[in-house]
Amino acid sequence: MGYILNLLPRTVFLDKLSIHDGPDWLQHKRRSYTGKLANFRMPYDALPALQGRGELAGHAKSFVNHRIYTPNGGELNAFPHIQTLREFPKEELSAKVVLVRFDSNIFIKQHEQLTQSVSNAVRTIKYLHEAGAKVILASDWDTDSKVSHAESVADFLSEVLQIQIVPLQNLSCNKLSRLEGPKKPDILLVENLSKFKEEVANSLEFAKELTSGVDIFVNDSFSHSHKVLASTVGVTRFCYACMAGFHFEESLYLLENVTDATRKPYVAIIGGSHFYNKAAALRFLTSRCQGLVFVGMMSFQIMHALGVSVPLDLVELKACNEALHIVQLAQDRNMQILYPKDFWCRNESNPKQLQAFPSHSILDGWVPVDLGPASLDEIGSLLGTSKKVIWMGPVRFVGSSKYTIGAANLAKMLDQLSRNCEITVVGNMACQVMKQELSSLSFINLVDNASVVWEFLKGRKLPGVMALDRAYPFEINWNDLYADPAQPLFVDIGSGNGLFLLEMARRRKDLNFLGLEINEKLVRRCLESIHHFGIGNGHFIATNATSTFRSIVYRYPGELILVSILCPNPDFNKPEHRWRMLQRSLIEAVTDLLSPGGKVFLQSDVEEVAIRMKEQFLRYGKGKLNMVHDQVQCNGRSNWLKENPFGVRSDWERHVLDRGAPMYRLMFSKSAHASEANW
Repeated sequence: MGYILNLLPRTVFLDKLSIHDGPDWLQHKRRSYTGKLANFRMPYDALPALQGRGELAGHAKSFVNHRIYTPNGGELNAFPHIQTLREFPKEELSAKVVLVRFDSNIFIKQHEQLTQSVSNAVRTIKYLHEAGAKVILASDWDTDSKVSHAESVADFLSEVLQIQIVPLQNLSCNKLSRLEGPKKPDILLVENLSKFKEEVANSLEFAKELTSGVDIFVNDSFSHSHKVLASTVGVTRFCYACMAGFHFEESLYLLENVTDATRKPYVAIIGGSHFYNKAAALRFLTSRCQGLVFVGMMSFQIMHALGVSVPLDLVELKACNEALHIVQLAQDRNMQILYPKDFWCRNESNPKQLQAFPSHSILDGWVPVDLGPASLDEIGSLLGTSKKVIWMGPVRFVGSSKYTIGAANLAKMLDQLSRNCEITVVGNMACQVMKQELSSLSFINLVDNASVVWEFLKGRKLPGVMALDRAYPFEINWNDLYADPAQPLFVDIGSGNGLFLLEMARRRKDLNFLGLEINEKLVRRCLESIHHFGIGNGHFIATNATSTFRSIVYRYPGELILVSILCPNPDFNKPEHRWRMLQRSLIEAVTDLLSPGGKVFLQSDVEEVAIRMKEQFLRYGKGKLNMVHDQVQCNGRSNWLKENPFGVRSDWERHVLDRGAPMYRLMFSKSAHASEANW
């Protein structure tokens, strides 16, 4: 019962099927691009984090994976393009169990002020609830606070969200079925994660228990993204889709915006201490900014490097070379460095006595506690000409109180500048000063957790970000790729050297062909062949299709009529490898985007792999995929297609058959009556 594909345009013969005019799945069909896009994506303007911030909103719309270079020639690790809740199809959330890792501090410590962080954190939970998801909340919180027990946290969140939240008495979310019924709670809250040492140890057993019964993971706790925790990293091993919530996404934009030096002059105000640990980040800022202003304990390190006389007990001796390096780099770039020219000092014998001293002549027995008036005047003069300012770290010295007058004055300066200057304030103490001193924070970006920013500026990858699923980073102009972008589309996942797809594109001019391949070198060669032979209906993209298939193909203006996966390497399909090709998320994306009557062709030379692919498509195909029945038994074990239906073999298929080994093939068809209202 061999298959013979006549490659003359628009004519297909499938033996014993009596299809002489070509099957429906190869007919030319058109679909409205606008409608398809509108039903999938929320508009960019719907992201609250970007409203009222013109520059930042524009940055978010063009959020591409650009490279950022450090002064010593290295590359700062830009964020990967991750899957976000904003771009995930809302209808796919219905009836799914969704675990949300949220930041309790945003609710408990910031709820009295409606900041953008609070708004987006609330929106993540409400959005999931309104979409019909079964929401599980997980977080850690201070056991010494008034809101410390799970019951009191649940009551507090219920009041803030105006949604019933019920605490779970254990970690496992797999007890949802027991809570079904007329009194089923809206949202569940698991126990305080800070009680478990397995959380910090990133125990996989702990993560597995936490995600028992969970389908989707949403990380909305950006303040923990620099840590490796079971609830932010480990859980991604056990959920079929992992994405960023609205607050997490907003924080990513704000953080990457710190590295953007297009608005000049760009000035960084540096507070806090521990110069040595932050030296790599300071070098990066020195390479990007037009001015550095030191307002904390690190001031003494810079003063010492510049030759200013300071008490040695205020200097980190191991950081001396690092400070000299930064000073030299600033001089090479003709960049201005400001340090305090005077201090308010406290008398050690009489703590109530304060007096201003020039920074180079502090008398014995006096301890610097705050910025002096001359220092604030000089800082104000520099900031007055700036177009972008970042303030990181507290204005604190040896004997400072928690919040100093100098910090308050600095906050007022930034408030006056914020209408014409982009202001970002980083760190809990600096943000608290801004919130206390200003009545409105509409024009100022706040990032509470400074540790995340310092780690990123050091060039380190953030584990909480890297653990999330990837999304394709670029908008695709299909008119540039295909002569006729409205033609039906054939996608080959794992296209390898591209010989199969290139030959198919040459024979079938009435179809467009797209190869998705993770090996960039192979893709470059395929694109060279496309250009060399002048093929106008073929293209290749270097990407991990497991994560990006949906974000690439849903933008295509025509119909997706066929998807092929040929000879996947069995090593990529071991259950313990989360990054194996056939994950549930990929199968669901293929099922959703495939047009009614469209086909999925699977093939492998390893029977166990073929059987696993078959089982997974049946399990996750949402009941929309049916096996094509014209298949025969191979070796008496299962139903397989006897021959390749296309008449074009892949290079690996040719290699396998030449050595006499069997190939295991199967075909699925999407039900012709399957609803495509959302696609």
